[in-house]
Amino acid sequence: MRKLAILIALTSASPAFAAGGPFFSLTNTNFVVTISFILFVAVLLYLKVPAMLGRLLDKRADTIKSELEEARALREEAQTLLASYERKQKEVQEQADRIVEHAKSEAAAAAEQAKEDLKKSIARRMQAADEQIASAEAGAIREVRDRAVTIAIAAAREVIAKQMTAANGNKLIEDAIETVDAKLH
Repeated sequence: MRKLAILIALTSASPAFAAGGPFFSLTNTNFVVTISFILFVAVLLYLKVPAMLGRLLDKRADTIKSELEEARALREEAQTLLASYERKQKEVQEQADRIVEHAKSEAAAAAEQAKEDLKKSIARRMQAADEQIASAEAGAIREVRDRAVTIAIAAAREVIAKQMTAANGNKLIEDAIETVDAKLH
């Protein structure tokens, strides 16, 4: 009631006194508008529109509050997921670094093994070359000896042929036959 009185006092102030003629008359438009406004406000109050508006605003506030809480929960979940993915990325990066280090160490080991294999291969080739050289040297020595023997035999034959007489030749043949006969029996 008190609100209604304040409302009437405010609405009936200066515009109502500015109109000409008696204020409380149905011919005065200001009076009719004031009465209409008061009736409109009374109907709104009677139908409890302010309470309905309050409930609607409270409901809207509750909806906004729940949406904010949901948004907070989603934000926390997103932060948790982000932290989880960052941890996973860090783990994957560490694993990739370990793989690279392992590959580097394997490559270094493979290089060392290749050096060792190359040294062994060179040693085998050197040994094979030394053997070939020794074989060629032995063959050359044998050839030189064979040639020397052949030359010596030819020289001896020539010397013997010049110094040999038929009697000496027959005596050598008989000595050889006796030697062979003694060895066979």
